Amino acid sequence: MPRIEPLTPPYPAPIDQALRRWMPPDVPHEPLMLFRVLHRNPELASRMFALGSGLLGHGLLPAADREIVIARATARAGCGYEWGVHAATLGRQAGLTPERLQATTDTDTTADASWPPHHAALLNAVDELHDTSHLSQPAWDALRAHYDDARLLEFLVLAGWYRTISYLANGLLLEEETWGTPFPTR
Repeated sequence: MPRIEPLTPPYPAPIDQALRRWMPPDVPHEPLMLFRVLHRNPELASRMFALGSGLLGHGLLPAADREIVIARATARAGCGYEWGVHAATLGRQAGLTPERLQATTDTDTTADASWPPHHAALLNAVDELHDTSHLSQPAWDALRAHYDDARLLEFLVLAGWYRTISYLANGLLLEEETWGTPFPTR
């Protein structure tokens, strides 16, 4: 059971409107548990929506690159909730196979030579940021070989944002969504 109970229908009109904005049209399930908990504080939820939706809907990184960063950041933080939501939806929409998504949870992606160089650079950079909160010059140079300044800035914000989302979901003890992809256990 989550530490803060998610809102349940019927929602007050302003909350219902906000939750509809957060979810794609015609989704066959309730709004995400995370969204329903966040709307216990509508002002905070509104501020978070701006950055989250901007990264997902208006970013410069290709969708597959974005989802690899999200999957790795959430996997490294042990956030099965958010990893499973993205693996079941946006990761697949971005063209990532179930096997590739599962590989983002492997502890040593550097041993997997099947990652294209730009994806390997993203995975390595997420790992460094997770482990040290810094990025070494070799990791930066590997990213720089594939991304311009605008995309590098977006990468850093994206990795940090999903670390924050992982802290939130883990701190709230959110259970994985029933329709989400189960987080692999090792």
